[in-house]
Amino acid sequence: MAAQITPPSSSSSSLAFSSEFNVWKPMRCCFFKWVSQVCPRIRPSNHFRIKSSNGHPLNAISMQGGMDGSPLAKGINPEEQEEFFIDILDKEEALSTLSITVVGASGDLAKKKIFPALFALYYEDCLPKNFIVFGYARTKLTDEELRNIISTTLTCRIDKRENCKDKMEQFLKRCFYHSGEYNSEENFAELDSKLKKKEAGKLSNRLFYLSIPPNIFVDVVRCASMKASSANGWTRVIVEKPFGRDSESSAELTRCLKKYLTEDQIFRIDHYLGKELVENLSVLRFSNLIFEPLWSRNYIRNVQFIFSEDFGTEGRGGYFDNYGIIRDIMQNHLLQILALFAMETPVSLDAEDIRNEKVKVLRSMKPLELEDVIIGQYKGHNKGGRAYPGYTDDSTVPKNSITPTFAAAALFINNARWDGVPFLMKAGKALHRKRAEIRVQFRHVPGNLYKRNFGTDLDKATNELVLRVQPDEAIYLKINNKVPGLGMRLDRSDLNLLYRARYPTEIPDAYERLLLDAIAGERRLFIRSDELDAAWSLFTPLLKELEAKKIAPELYPYGSRGPVGAHYLAAKYNVRWGDLGGEDD
Repeated sequence: MAAQITPPSSSSSSLAFSSEFNVWKPMRCCFFKWVSQVCPRIRPSNHFRIKSSNGHPLNAISMQGGMDGSPLAKGINPEEQEEFFIDILDKEEALSTLSITVVGASGDLAKKKIFPALFALYYEDCLPKNFIVFGYARTKLTDEELRNIISTTLTCRIDKRENCKDKMEQFLKRCFYHSGEYNSEENFAELDSKLKKKEAGKLSNRLFYLSIPPNIFVDVVRCASMKASSANGWTRVIVEKPFGRDSESSAELTRCLKKYLTEDQIFRIDHYLGKELVENLSVLRFSNLIFEPLWSRNYIRNVQFIFSEDFGTEGRGGYFDNYGIIRDIMQNHLLQILALFAMETPVSLDAEDIRNEKVKVLRSMKPLELEDVIIGQYKGHNKGGRAYPGYTDDSTVPKNSITPTFAAAALFINNARWDGVPFLMKAGKALHRKRAEIRVQFRHVPGNLYKRNFGTDLDKATNELVLRVQPDEAIYLKINNKVPGLGMRLDRSDLNLLYRARYPTEIPDAYERLLLDAIAGERRLFIRSDELDAAWSLFTPLLKELEAKKIAPELYPYGSRGPVGAHYLAAKYNVRWGDLGGEDD
């Protein structure tokens, strides 16, 4: 549960970390990252004791106020500091356990993403010493059958393969299974008994991952909260999208969840916020002097958020048809990235400070109008001797469906920094390539001395910053450059940071980062309820208008660049989609 800080008696000589920090000890590989996060948050002069929101003390380490008299105050070297922390944490960790329950363990998300992410964290020694993983679903399975299913999806880091088999066996021995109904308090009480047996009387911290359809979220939360919560540690719940279909259903879901959980216990996950390039967005902006002064309407002409997949619904049409591309991608993934991009400098890197700034952006946005939105749906297409099916050819999709598989929108933020700057979003399925990227197009150089070298198309001379989220993560800046030679010929070149060339180690999956943050109680990359409300407030009127007027989507061929209407929308604001340049294709 969420931590609360209460002052101890005046005779107390111990300090504990602030409420963001928790009871488990990261193993040595994660140690320095963890210490760098923790040390700046140590209170310099006040004394605190951390308790969970149910009143039980957390298994947090304690330290002297202001570090006076502690080994850190005596000028010891970093190696001794590490041993000091680890010695204390080893003692604390031995008294606690972490129990992770994956609800919906037999589903694709659990098998393909959650269990592999947990194994990756274990492989990198980023999980506490005492942890167990339970799968929970209606499917009848034994522990061994679950382990066999999980084992087929586990992979090791490219740079550490030598002990992969041993690590897998050790991880699988910590995995167990319990079959039960999602609305049965009795079945969750049975799960609680199994958890207690494995926890062996230690302080227990429990994390529930809801990898299930949204219509059974509340039943599971009710049963888990009443029958399987930790009695002496924290209990947290990770909730997967979709978080409702509109403002009303989202608010009702939040209201029902909060009958059984506090806001601090709810971790609404959007896996795109765990992507490496998305997390690097604020680092790029706030830690590099050259970017922050340019980050405004004075220098930026437009910003584009582009998401495309080169495949269709592929049998997922039944689920997708109930939501569509706007709900599935725009209202969450792309809007969250937009809020991170456009927010003002937060007071600190604390979760609440960052989320406060994101909410301000969302509340400052101009209401979406139908004339600023284009929707499309892919149709069947023959290419290269192969026939590609249309959306309504999917057997799980109604033949008369008008659900959009593509959408483009122009959004505006009504504040001093971004007034008048178009933020363009584009998302679609069955397009010509797979990509997710942020493109920042800067204004033309006033009085450009070299405009004759570019001809009439000044857009070719525009500087552009691109953050390619996937695939092949990269950051590159398009600049104008003289081609070597005796003449004056200009060329558009890239200053390119390609991650796989600069950083040879494998980039962690987004689920790894988000699971680790949830375990640590770090909420920075999770969505707060007021963020969710503001996001739905922006899109709900548009969605209702589209559905009430039964607006038919523009058809586009499978494997194409999408509807022609998207290009007219961009041209309306004197913008050219950045992903249409030949050098990027």
